[in-house]
Amino acid sequence: MTENYPELRLLLKKQTNALSKKGPATVKAFNGLHEATMGAGALTGKVKELIALGIAIADRCDACISFHVHEALACGATDEEIAECIGVAVLMGGGPSLMYGAKAMDAVRQFRNDGKEASEEPEPDMNVMTD
Repeated sequence: MTENYPELRLLLKKQTNALSKKGPATVKAFNGLHEATMGAGALTGKVKELIALGIAIADRCDACISFHVHEALACGATDEEIAECIGVAVLMGGGPSLMYGAKAMDAVRQFRNDGKEASEEPEPDMNVMTD
């Protein structure tokens, strides 16, 4: 099943908001860690988001991909930078990361299209996997 990453991100934001009502201390602590980690420092926000995206791909987390693709794009990451990030994730995570890297590029396409599904035909088979 193909994820709709913009919709997934919005759903997860609602779900984490609901979780914060039941477990506010945990969510508040996580948000503080997030702000401290992703804030200004020696690395730019864009670089930090690309690192987080690479980890999301290697860990095979669709939810994380939805958030970090969105934020990487918001920080000005180009498709080429994201593709290189995916390459590093594949190097570190092998075949499963290649599959999630493909999902991450689909997330880029979806966010660039404002969540609207493109009516384009799939790219020709690159013989990555055989039937």
